[in-house]
Amino acid sequence: MNTPRFEYSSSVIEKTINLLLGLSSPYGLQVRYAIKANPHPEIIKIVNDRGVHFDASSSYEAEELLNQGIAGSKISLSSQQSPHNLEVLLQAGVLFTATSINQLELFLNCASHPNVVGVRINPAFGAGHNNRTSTGGTSASFGIWHEYIDEVLLLAKAEQVTINKLHIHIGSGADSAVWQEVMERSLSVVEKLPDVTTLDIGGGYKIHRYGDEKEADMPEIVAMFGKQLQLFFEKTGRKISLEIEPGTYLIAHTGTLVASIDDIVDTGSAGYTFLRLNTGMNDFLRATLYGSRHLIEVVNGSSTTKEYVVVGHNCESGDILSPASGNPEEIETRTLKEAQIGDEVRIYDTGAYCASMRAKGYNSFPDAIEVMVD
Repeated sequence: MNTPRFEYSSSVIEKTINLLLGLSSPYGLQVRYAIKANPHPEIIKIVNDRGVHFDASSSYEAEELLNQGIAGSKISLSSQQSPHNLEVLLQAGVLFTATSINQLELFLNCASHPNVVGVRINPAFGAGHNNRTSTGGTSASFGIWHEYIDEVLLLAKAEQVTINKLHIHIGSGADSAVWQEVMERSLSVVEKLPDVTTLDIGGGYKIHRYGDEKEADMPEIVAMFGKQLQLFFEKTGRKISLEIEPGTYLIAHTGTLVASIDDIVDTGSAGYTFLRLNTGMNDFLRATLYGSRHLIEVVNGSSTTKEYVVVGHNCESGDILSPASGNPEEIETRTLKEAQIGDEVRIYDTGAYCASMRAKGYNSFPDAIEVMVD
């Protein structure tokens, strides 16, 4: 089969869905797939067939889901950009979460708006392995700043609309202690929103891709969420259902980017040997954007190894597929099987935020194809 290509394993998707659907929270748990991670139609079909609902990050994603036959009632829209077709989406039953006061006003001005709405609040707290993956705090534009909650309540009350869902997403992490702080801060916001019955705690549940990275323990995290929600009920008498929005966690392990070695070059005895692949940031931007590190394997019968820096084929010095740990500005060598031009290379855990987040069309390279396997 031609390279480059993304291979997605249906059995891995099913395994992760089974784990997530086996979790519970005392007053209900809704798992939503964040389709920005990967909107491949076959992935959406598997997710939908198993009863998982959807999180859309733009009105265009919501529209795409509707066009694929997903019921509007299964779609929750929370978008940085104001929806271009909000009236149409509301008529289709899409659930809306306002991420700014302007968006709330747009919702309230829609003739067909329902009498309930969600709001995303920035609780002045963020987390992530770097600033580019943190979506909370004073440096993040996501959500309505927590100091404006009273204004939000007044706007909704004036139109006889109930704020029934709070959405909070602070970034990404694997540490359960961080997630406990997220839940505690979120519930302190719920206290200020008296009609909220659903807390959407967002996504950002990390996976292990390479080295000493830690993977989020979802059963432990959701059990902790449930304990905090139970304590909140005992304190306030309010039963709050839980929503989570796994994208990376649900789909990342399912994907492998399969490429070929186009060229091998070096910078002399004191320098490096580079494997140039026939893919790069036009298909796989995460390494350039975030400095993310993925397991890379040269597929051949060699019994010897060699140190290589793995790079993409784009005319950019930042098209590095083996960045250094903690510093995407630096390169890192990988110990790989001794390679030849034409050998296949596999980059693992590329199911999420790879094909959907590429520098599409850069250098006019065609997109890597996407195929479903097993």
